[in-house]
Amino acid sequence: MSSIAPRARGRHGSRRLAPAALIPLVAALAGLAACGGGGGGPATAPDGSAWVDPNTYSANALSALTTPNEHTAVSHGSVTVGGTAVAYTATAGHLSVPDAGGAPEASMFYVAYTADGAAPAGRPVTFFFNGGPGSSTAWLHLGSWAPRRLVTGVPATTQAAPFPYVDNPDSLIDTSDLVFVDAVGTGLSEAISPHRNEDFWSVDADGAVFRDFVTRWLAANGRTASPLFIYGESYGTVRAPLLTRLLETAGTPVAGLVIQSSILDYNSNCSITSRQTAGCGGFLPSYAAVGEYWNLVTPAGPDTAGFLDQVRSYADTVYEPLADQWLDEGSPSTPPAGADLATLQADTGLAQSWWSTHFDMDFDTYRHHLLADTVLGVYDGRMSARPGTPLAADDDPSNTFIYAPFQQAMGSVLAQLGFTTPATYVLESNAIASWDFSHAGRALPDVVPDLQAALALEPTLKVLSIGGEHDLITPFHQTELDLARLDAGAPVTSHFYAGGHMVYLNDPSRAALKADLAAFYASAQGAR
Repeated sequence: MSSIAPRARGRHGSRRLAPAALIPLVAALAGLAACGGGGGGPATAPDGSAWVDPNTYSANALSALTTPNEHTAVSHGSVTVGGTAVAYTATAGHLSVPDAGGAPEASMFYVAYTADGAAPAGRPVTFFFNGGPGSSTAWLHLGSWAPRRLVTGVPATTQAAPFPYVDNPDSLIDTSDLVFVDAVGTGLSEAISPHRNEDFWSVDADGAVFRDFVTRWLAANGRTASPLFIYGESYGTVRAPLLTRLLETAGTPVAGLVIQSSILDYNSNCSITSRQTAGCGGFLPSYAAVGEYWNLVTPAGPDTAGFLDQVRSYADTVYEPLADQWLDEGSPSTPPAGADLATLQADTGLAQSWWSTHFDMDFDTYRHHLLADTVLGVYDGRMSARPGTPLAADDDPSNTFIYAPFQQAMGSVLAQLGFTTPATYVLESNAIASWDFSHAGRALPDVVPDLQAALALEPTLKVLSIGGEHDLITPFHQTELDLARLDAGAPVTSHFYAGGHMVYLNDPSRAALKADLAAFYASAQGAR
């Protein structure tokens, strides 16, 4: 998951984006320098070897490594996907990323899963990252498409910790090699002196260091001819289009871009600014999906898809213009003239009294007042808790339920992969508190132009947009509205599923999502 920021609170700086209101607006070794600057590979680990890393990594803003290394732990496994056993090699360790002068500036931690026996040139490789800012990539690594995953049982909150760690029959290892990489100042990634972690805590510096990691990993592993895919979640969907453009500008073609639970334009998402300046029309279909889940929507329509299509149309043609009018009038305590509060209640389940006083409905008001004496999850509106209970302690049961088990699991998973260190893996750092969100002359990022530029630079590039219908922080329809700004005919496919921000945790949706991903990979490679 991941947090997002200015008005957002921070965990995916966090695993996803941060829900509103918790954070206010807020000289390497000579030998390493030589290998870090070029295409040479990291220190080769014996097959099946473990690695005890002596470094203690820090996520503090001013921290930096003085003794980076590129040793790795190598292990092997097999998983059955679609009835076929796939043998794979897992590699866990660090790669030093060179600056423009060739000296290493950051030591980035990654775990790569590569299928055994596959021809590298024709084998896709996908780089995954979560968001925040400040989020490690443990959420995607342990929850989504790796050969093994954690079982959470969401939206139920009955699965006891520690969550079971099981073979993943929906893994993408049958389709692509997988590289899960942590941003600088998260997980076990850290700046290399004289650089500091905070040097990379901005939209543009973060995108550039990821570009240099990807190109270095490809060169070091002999994979420059492999079809390249980028997969970002939450704030990672700010990073991903920018990274794709930067890679293409540097001469590294990208075959496919996957954006999940997107926040492409901070300026259009009404959960971001402390004073609402963007209408919340893009959120209305997500409120409808959550209201339907809780059996409060009347009528639900012939089916969920048809119902949500109906609400999309209403949001765009009726509700959003009225919400903009209400904002222009200074957000009075009465609804704008012509407002149909009965329809809003029927479509979302929220009482007319709340729509009367909060017409441009923010997600916090919605989730705190849809059900009496109940708080709903930010990242998954299907998850709930009673105020005062442990699950409601951080005001987001969808976050609280999985946070500690994922943190606990990360250490044990790394040990299983043969990687040990005295450092504590940082699930989420405080990078979001000092992150520079400015980009392309704006105080808050809008990467739709970066995506448009990437599509122009690489005409065969394909884009897949995915997300959860019950995600209340990166609403699926707002993503649709942002993507609609691209040129007509842009090669973008969108799929949304029952589930929250981390939609892959939803068992019924995961198989459908995997099938759509496999089809996307085939399409993207066929276009080249």
